[in-house]
Amino acid sequence: MAHGLEIRDPFLDKEFLDMAVRIKAEEKMPKTYYGKEKYVLKKAFDTPNDPYLPAEVLWRQKEQFSDGIGYNWIDQLIEYCFLQVADKKLAVAAVALPCNAPTTKEAYLQRSIFSTYYPQIISVQTVRK
Repeated sequence: MAHGLEIRDPFLDKEFLDMAVRIKAEEKMPKTYYGKEKYVLKKAFDTPNDPYLPAEVLWRQKEQFSDGIGYNWIDQLIEYCFLQVADKKLAVAAVALPCNAPTTKEAYLQRSIFSTYYPQIISVQTVRK
């Protein structure tokens, strides 16, 4: 959402929603307040005398999810898949799993897990390559 607020459980309060709807659209734009996204919402939680969140958390720059947690986990998943799937299994994947045959060890492991729960060929046909 470019200039909006996803409604999540804590924000379903009727009074909160009524107030949010009354805020002018231009006041919700990042350019209005020094480029800060969701400034009005963050300002509502900015209570220095009784902080709801530490200021460094409340006012930090938004990051992509992967940037916030790092990329190391991706490398660990790839290594895990590499250790779990033998080269011989991957070499015959097109014979063993002809419909949407996996071409990498990661794809092979995912397909193996998927097929455990959804063994029908029609299920495999619903999954994009």
